[in-house]
Amino acid sequence: MTANAASTPAASTNPSSATPPTRSGGRVLVDALRIHGVERIFCVPGESFLDVLDALHDQPAIDLVVCKHEGAAANMAEADGKLTGRPGICFVTRGPGATHASIGVHIAAQDSTPMILFVGQIAREHKGREAFQEVDYVAMFGSVAKWVAEIDDPARIPELVARAFQCATSGRPGPVVLALPEDVLDGLCECRDTGRYQPVSASPSAAAAQSLATALAGARQPLVIAGGANWSEQAVADFRAFVHAWDLPVACAFRRQDVFDNRDDHYIGHLSLGVNPKLAQRVRDADLIVAFGTRLGDIATDGYTLLEPPCPRQRLIHLHADSAELGRVYQPELAIHTGIAAGAAMLASLTAPDRTQWRDWTAGGRADHLAFVAPPAPHPQLEGVDMAKVMAYLNQVLPDDAALSNGAGNYTVWLHRFYAYRRPRTQLAPTCGAMGYGLPAAIAAKLRDPQRTVVCFAGDGCFLMYPQELATAAEAGANIVVVIVNNGMYGTIRMHQEKRYPGRVSGTGIRNPDFVTMAQACGAWAERVDDADQFPAAFERACAAGRPAVLELRTDPRQITPAMRLQD
Repeated sequence: MTANAASTPAASTNPSSATPPTRSGGRVLVDALRIHGVERIFCVPGESFLDVLDALHDQPAIDLVVCKHEGAAANMAEADGKLTGRPGICFVTRGPGATHASIGVHIAAQDSTPMILFVGQIAREHKGREAFQEVDYVAMFGSVAKWVAEIDDPARIPELVARAFQCATSGRPGPVVLALPEDVLDGLCECRDTGRYQPVSASPSAAAAQSLATALAGARQPLVIAGGANWSEQAVADFRAFVHAWDLPVACAFRRQDVFDNRDDHYIGHLSLGVNPKLAQRVRDADLIVAFGTRLGDIATDGYTLLEPPCPRQRLIHLHADSAELGRVYQPELAIHTGIAAGAAMLASLTAPDRTQWRDWTAGGRADHLAFVAPPAPHPQLEGVDMAKVMAYLNQVLPDDAALSNGAGNYTVWLHRFYAYRRPRTQLAPTCGAMGYGLPAAIAAKLRDPQRTVVCFAGDGCFLMYPQELATAAEAGANIVVVIVNNGMYGTIRMHQEKRYPGRVSGTGIRNPDFVTMAQACGAWAERVDDADQFPAAFERACAAGRPAVLELRTDPRQITPAMRLQD
């Protein structure tokens, strides 16, 4: 194991033998957050952590973003963790606040995102009586978070907060939940602060590197599947050098398209919902799979059929940050325990042969991909906005570092199929398929880098999960562009409903509000678009609005995916 320094210099623990000052638990906690480099906190305020709010009054360097819903606050914190590689921080109150915020914890767990959720808790003396809003958080979050604890002594706050940061960022990143009894936060104590956390990750051995190179050199139809979290610019560059040197085809795992430039001639597609059938066949036909960073979940493997557990037909080399993931579903021929940065550096160091024997195999995969992402001709009988044309326009005008966020729904198929991601940390998309994620994530991205172009995509049902956060964006000056794809129904569920119970529509229609009026009431600029030819000018107006902007795109509900209509 090698220790990787945090992104800023470590703070030294005070070596003085003098008695430390008396502080409240809330002030100790805020001091600890400052030591660990926290710049921003997302919250919905609650009386259970008033002492923390009071201590933050004296820490103007920490930006407190007050949200309208705890689920949105947790999603913003999760997105912030994705963007920075450091734990996103969220504070919510006990009981309902924590249950609302649980969605962010689940997303962070499945997306391997560093995040810390701080939950106010009832006073210690009332525990076990089913007091007002009492919840056992260890039981509630124990199967989702990497670590859950309740701090029962204010003097232990520095110790347990340091452990939370260490746990959230080391190995496979993930969420941590700390419960904070209100009498711990307002209790006084004398305690010393810790130094800053130092995340650790595994590094591959020289023997593993040589074994990988030998296996790869003996392949005829190799395929790399890339994914996972926390890819830095350097890791992306190292991985690209490896792929180019060995002339390898690369497919990205579900909603991890930003780890490899989609315009690169070695990129052959996205193992997602609505996968290119030719890409799926290419996975089946490969004689060697190099899975780097990804868990090889059910979506990337099409329900565990492209690679069959426990022993796939293809030879498998699996590189992953979590040793528990290696061999958990698939038994690899070679398992390499490594973080993304160290693994990419190792791959870049491998000596490639002068000429590989799979040049046509790689070129064929690229040709299949280019044919798949070519915008199809619009159906003559369909009405409304052609989403393929919208994506083609955005491919032309968005800068390489533009961040695109989305939640869940069939509208995402157009985004993931037709948009070419170019740089790491530009795709904010929950691999657990959570609705409502796109708007909070976009706000977090814009706050993290106000000069960056940030576009949120949301279906009408997806947007209605957290529409009130438009007011948060307006208040915070997060001038994002929200594209609402409105087809008047829960499209994904309707698609499955039509397959299983044709013609029997039940529970999948949506009677929507006036999205333009709703957005304007929240302080946003808004416009309705009824045809794709209107979109370019509308998008330019949205970007120039000087405030959050909403474009409502009316689409034909019959066009359920780019290749499928409901009647099909």
